[in-house]
Amino acid sequence: MQKSPMTAQGLKRLEDELRQLKTEGRPAVIRAIAEARAHGDLSENAEYHAARERQSFIEGRVMELEGLISTAQVIDPSSLSGDRVQFGATVELVDEETDQERTYQIVGEHEADIKQGRLSVSSPLAKALIGKEVGDSVSVPAPGGDRTYEILKVTYR
Repeated sequence: MQKSPMTAQGLKRLEDELRQLKTEGRPAVIRAIAEARAHGDLSENAEYHAARERQSFIEGRVMELEGLISTAQVIDPSSLSGDRVQFGATVELVDEETDQERTYQIVGEHEADIKQGRLSVSSPLAKALIGKEVGDSVSVPAPGGDRTYEILKVTYR
């Protein structure tokens, strides 16, 4: 079984979601199914079918989260150091065309959230950054043409 690299915070978020689904989501959907059943004829009961669909989603997500958690390989970025980009690094970049600066932390696939500055290790940008160091430029294919970024700073927190 292949391990999935993940930060401790990413693992905690997955565990919190799993706990919430098991302690709140499941009981709520069971109550909704029981309430819908009490309304009578199930073949034309939209509430019942919606609750069953929700139950199916919750059970699927619980199984997915349990699988992700069981294969997680937690990597602590604060134990790493250096100027070379690797998993867990927080990287400050500047777009060489627009001079716009951005900061990303390279994290596991299942904890990525670009709006929060968490970049998936399997994304094209992260793949281009891995192994590079401060001062290097990387070119990344983008829908509007290749983008070039310069690495300004690499930190591990």
